[in-house]
Amino acid sequence: MIEPIARIRIEIEDTNPLVWRELDVPLSTTMAMMHDIIQVVMRWWDYHLYEFEIGNRIYGVPSSDDALYERKVYKASGLRLATVLNRGIREFLYVYDFDDNWRHRITVLDVRQGEADVEYPRFIAGARRAPPEDVGSISGFEEFLDAVTDPEHEQHKRMLEWYDGPFDPEDIDEQRLHMIIGDFAARRRGPLMSHRGTGRKKPS
Repeated sequence: MIEPIARIRIEIEDTNPLVWRELDVPLSTTMAMMHDIIQVVMRWWDYHLYEFEIGNRIYGVPSSDDALYERKVYKASGLRLATVLNRGIREFLYVYDFDDNWRHRITVLDVRQGEADVEYPRFIAGARRAPPEDVGSISGFEEFLDAVTDPEHEQHKRMLEWYDGPFDPEDIDEQRLHMIIGDFAARRRGPLMSHRGTGRKKPS
């Protein structure tokens, strides 16, 4: 079915060089689905809570604890990208892991009619590998990069063992992203689970 789509750009704030991705997504995409998409393209593992800051509202997974913090959280599954755009909003935030506080700025670059022979969402481009889960915010990520990219670093071996393998900050594995996002596009009616993994402890 042909439907309107948006070209979106996702940037992880405060990363230098900047970690970013661009995708085409249907306007019917809910924020809960947007969460799944971001988890895939940034190679997160969905271990932590998340929320979207859109206009003056917060969207995520409401909890009984929200009242303790005197805040209202609306269901991410109940808000579609089309509604966000209809409110005149073309830029908003996605926050993942409230401890490490990964803030992703999402910008709608363009809106157009989709192509009949293309399945959406579709991965377009990106740069730089996103931080590993539980690496310890921007400062922890910078320390991690220093260690894994320098064989002479005193923490080089320990960080590679913690990460369970090599880490190339330039390699976003585009082929894998195309494959998984393509699979997600073919199965949009259900949540994407193939990127989930086992836990990893934060380096100390």
